[in-house]
Amino acid sequence: MVVLHALSDFIDCDFAIADSSCSYWYEGRCPQSGVRLKLPRTSMSEAIAHGLMQYLTNNDCYSREGKMYGILLVELPNGEERVLKAFSGLLNGCSVVEGWVPPIPGRDEVAFEESRTLAQLDAIKQEIITLKQLTERQQYEILFNDFEQQLQAMSDRHRHCKHQRQEKRQQICNTLTPEALTIALEQLDEESRQQGIERRQLKRQQNAVLLPLQQVIAAADARISELKQRRKALSRQLQAQMHASYSLTNFSGRSQSLQQLMPGGLPTGTGDCCAPKLLHYAATYNLKPLAMAEFWWGESSVNQDKIPGEFYGACAERCQPLMGFLLSGLKPPLPAKGYGVHTSLYKTKIFEDPPKSPLKRGTLTPVPPFLRHRGDLNAVRQLSKTCVYTVADKGEVTLPIIYEDEWLIAVNKPAGLLSVPGRYRDRQDSVLSRLRNLLADGMALVSVHRLDRETSGILLVARDRQTHRQLSQQFQQRQVHKVYEAILSGVLTVEQGKIELPLWGDPENRPYQKVDGQHGKPSLTHFQVMAREGDYTRVEFTPLTGRTHQLRVHAADARGLGITILGDRLYGCCAVTSRLHLHARELRFKHPQLEKTLHLQAITPF
Repeated sequence: MVVLHALSDFIDCDFAIADSSCSYWYEGRCPQSGVRLKLPRTSMSEAIAHGLMQYLTNNDCYSREGKMYGILLVELPNGEERVLKAFSGLLNGCSVVEGWVPPIPGRDEVAFEESRTLAQLDAIKQEIITLKQLTERQQYEILFNDFEQQLQAMSDRHRHCKHQRQEKRQQICNTLTPEALTIALEQLDEESRQQGIERRQLKRQQNAVLLPLQQVIAAADARISELKQRRKALSRQLQAQMHASYSLTNFSGRSQSLQQLMPGGLPTGTGDCCAPKLLHYAATYNLKPLAMAEFWWGESSVNQDKIPGEFYGACAERCQPLMGFLLSGLKPPLPAKGYGVHTSLYKTKIFEDPPKSPLKRGTLTPVPPFLRHRGDLNAVRQLSKTCVYTVADKGEVTLPIIYEDEWLIAVNKPAGLLSVPGRYRDRQDSVLSRLRNLLADGMALVSVHRLDRETSGILLVARDRQTHRQLSQQFQQRQVHKVYEAILSGVLTVEQGKIELPLWGDPENRPYQKVDGQHGKPSLTHFQVMAREGDYTRVEFTPLTGRTHQLRVHAADARGLGITILGDRLYGCCAVTSRLHLHARELRFKHPQLEKTLHLQAITPF
C-alpha cells in the first residue's frame, strides 16, 4: 500500500516555497531528559494541507462526517522529501484506507475481542432504541394529555359553579326563613360534595388507566439505565485492552504501550488521532519529520468548536500528553532552502540559503508563496518592503512577524522591548518604532494594544486607522480571546479557578498596581495549571479584562494566587533569572476586513 506521497500530489513542484515561518509548534518534554522538543507547522506544511483539502473537496465520501485530518512532511534517508497523510479514528467505518497512514499497531491483536464487543455494543444500542420507542410511551403521553384536558375543563366548570353558589348564598340569607334557609344551604353543600366526588372519580380513573403504562415505562427506563452501565463497562474494558496492546514508537527507537504512557487513564480514542499515527509511522520507518499540520474537514463538530478548513494544534486530552514521548529523539529540522533578501542600509543582497549567523542592521525575509518562482529576481527584490525578521542596531534581538497582510501585522515581541516608544529619548526603541523605520507605510502604523516591556508574545499593529478602530473595539468589547503562559516562582496547590480583584494604579508609585476596593476597576482572569516543574508551576492564564499588570498582580497578591511570576521583581520575586516568565501565547479575533477568525500562536520561549 502506497503511503508516502510526492510533494507534487499536493503543490506545484515548479515552485519552491522558501517561507519557513512557523505558525504553531507541536511540543512536549522528553520523559527521560526533560528537554522541551518541538516540531513546527510551517507555511510549507499548511500549503500541503491546503492541497489535501482540494483533494477532499472533490470526493463526497470525505464530507459525510466531520473529523481531523493531518499531513506530515518527512525527509527520507536519501534526502528526498515526501508527505504522509492521516485521518483520526475511522473513515466511513474503516481503519485502513489505501494511501493513508494505517492505525497504530495493536488493533490486530484485539481484533476478535473488538469485533465481539462492538457487536455487543450495537445490540445494546438497538435494545435501548427499542425501549425508548415503546408504544406504551406514546399511549401514556396521549392518555395523560387527554385526562389533563378533562381535569382542566372540570376545574373550570367547578370554579364557575362555586362562584354561583357563593352568590346564591348571599341572596337567600336575606330572603328565606330560617327553616327554608337551612334546607337551601344543605342543597348547595351537597352540590359542592358531589363535584368533589366527581373530581376524585376522574383522578381514580386516570390512575387506573395510566398506572400500568407507568409501570411498563419505569421497567423500560430501569433496563435502559442497566444497559447504559453495561455499555460503559464494555467500552472501558475494550479501551483498556486496546491501550495495553497499542504500542507507540518514537524517534529514539523506544516503544511503549498507551497504558504505560498514560497510566492515570486515557480518554476514548487516544492513539487514533492524526498526530500520533503520523509520528509513530515516521519513527517506525526511519523518516525524518520536518513539519506537520492538522485541520478539520466535513461537518462542523458537535459543540461547534471545530470549523472546516481551519488548522488546529494537538488536542489537550489525547495527543498533547503523548507528544513528549513521540518527539523524543527528534532533531530540529534544517532551515528551508530558497531565495531570500537581506536589506541593509546600503545595498540589497539576494542569497539562496538563510545565513548561519544573525544579521545586523537589516532584515531577513523568506520569499512568500506568491513570489516563489526561482527566476523572478525582480519580484524578489521587492521583498525589501516586507520584514519577517528585523535586527536591532544594538545587540542581536530579532523581531519575528508571525502574520502580515495589507491591513494588520502581528509581531512576536521579545521580552525587554517596548511595545510603543516612551516619552523620553532613552525609551524610543520599540516594536512600533522599528516597524515604522523598516516598512514603506511605517508612519501609518498604529499599535492596537500593548504588552509590558518585560512580557513577550503576540502584539497587533494596524496599518490604517479604520482597522485600528475596529480591532480596538473588539478589545474593548472583550471579543478577543487571549491566552498567556507563565511560570510561577512557587508551587501552586490548586489546579484551576478564577481571580476577580479591583485593580488601581497608585499615581504616586507608577507603574505599580495594587488591589483597591474603593478606587480599583474590576478585573477577571481564569487560570489553569499546566505542569509543576520542581519548585515552580507552569500556568495558563486567560484574562477576560485587560488592566495594566493584571496577570502580574493576580499572581502575586495574596487574594489571588499569592505566588509571583518568576522574574517579576516589581511585585516581589527575588529569584535570579534573566527575564519575566510571562508570554502572550495566543490571540484569537475576527479579522475586520477578511471577515474570518484569526487564531495566532507564538511558541513560549521558556
